[in-house]
Amino acid sequence: MATQRISTRKPGESRITGILLVGFFLILSIIMLIPFASIVVTSFKDSGRVISDGFNLKISLETFTLENYQYLFTGGDHDYFRWFGNSILVTAAQTVLTLFISSWVGYGFAMYHFKGKNFLFICVLIVMMIPFEIIMLPMYREIVALKLINTYIGIMLPFLAHPIAIFFFRQFIQSIPKEIVDSGRIDGCSEYGIFLRLILPIMKPAYAAMAIFVGMTSWNNFLWPMLVLTDAKKFTLPIGLNSLLGVYGNNYTLLVSGAVMSVLPIMILFFSAQRFFIEGMSTGSVKG
Repeated sequence: MATQRISTRKPGESRITGILLVGFFLILSIIMLIPFASIVVTSFKDSGRVISDGFNLKISLETFTLENYQYLFTGGDHDYFRWFGNSILVTAAQTVLTLFISSWVGYGFAMYHFKGKNFLFICVLIVMMIPFEIIMLPMYREIVALKLINTYIGIMLPFLAHPIAIFFFRQFIQSIPKEIVDSGRIDGCSEYGIFLRLILPIMKPAYAAMAIFVGMTSWNNFLWPMLVLTDAKKFTLPIGLNSLLGVYGNNYTLLVSGAVMSVLPIMILFFSAQRFFIEGMSTGSVKG
């Protein structure tokens, strides 16, 4: 007979533990939000205050101004909205293509048996452990050979089969019962149809989690786009904001206000993906 473990923890102790955990994570969240809050407060100060006071949480109605955002939206000596649109285009395209391609690769590793499968998966794990700076030069030479310099395809192409996404999808798909695939084959469904009709709807939580990761990585990507892009009109937001810091002058007010506005797409992506994540977790693939 199987023995059941009886909890000896009293209800009061569980409640105290829960309160302590909530308090700990609340304090941790506040500490992590302090730097961002200081940037938001600083974005409403004039350039003189930014240079003299630096970044702090001191709020003064006397120094409060909206001129930084007004100049951000109406200034003619910068292309903020062009940079913003370029980043949205690159992030959206790279996120969709990376999720689609990486999920297919992960599905192949999880559901199929073929020669060299373990060796190829070990190669994926090895690539995960290699710092980007080591493979940056060979990647750049490859993009030059393919004549993709100064193109958005050159930015996205090396990361479409993302090793972290492949590993994540492979681990997630392995938890899906293989009976679903077998039943689809018995019903005459093609291999592509099995993935698109049966497996893909189950993978909502995985897609939501990876959408947040890939989207944030692409949106904040700075070094690789800076190497690939040469035309200022094609700059993404991180490169454009960096161009505000020069040898002959630094526009800190525009930089700070632009950085605050750049957080909005990531917040929208996070909350949108979170909704689908909860929805996907609440629905099961096999009921009974």
